[in-house]
Amino acid sequence: MLAETEKRYYTPEEYLALDEAAEYKSEYLDGKILPMTGGTANHNKIAGNLYKRFPLTVSGQNYEIFINDMRLWIPRYRLYTYPDVMVIQDEPVYLENNTTTVTNPLLIVEVLSKSTKDYDRGEKFLYYRSIPELREYILIDQYKYHVEQLTKTANDKWLFTEYESEDSVLAMDSVEFQISLTDIYDRINFEVAAE
Repeated sequence: MLAETEKRYYTPEEYLALDEAAEYKSEYLDGKILPMTGGTANHNKIAGNLYKRFPLTVSGQNYEIFINDMRLWIPRYRLYTYPDVMVIQDEPVYLENNTTTVTNPLLIVEVLSKSTKDYDRGEKFLYYRSIPELREYILIDQYKYHVEQLTKTANDKWLFTEYESEDSVLAMDSVEFQISLTDIYDRINFEVAAE
């Protein structure tokens, strides 16, 4: 989970001003600023592997992909956060013409760490589900071959699919995109991640 900074409440405008000048990323949740943990080499490689293969596969389709540094605003929960990877269909909808904050991801990917996995699977998924455009949520374990896929069905139910084999292929439902777990975990050293 994220550690909370001092017990003071901030306005969204105060958070944005602090976040723009900060040396580290933080989330904003309804008045509280929560520092985000730093990513490991494996965390960055996994997000990067997905990011670099996606445009090659969906070339000619109308998607934008963002990685790590694009902020997401979720108004229902008054949350600013930084998903590891976001895919937006058509044009990004920016918050008040601020090109550092979007509001309309179709697909969100989070790479799990020991300190954030429960938050990513629980509260954060609750927050993400309030985004009307969101159709798919992918959770990737950085310590072993394990991917969780949550897909919103036509009747607004969430379908859970799990991939645990190196030979598995993640077939995304919200976009025409498939990637093998071998490609997701390309150049990942699980022994280093476990330390």
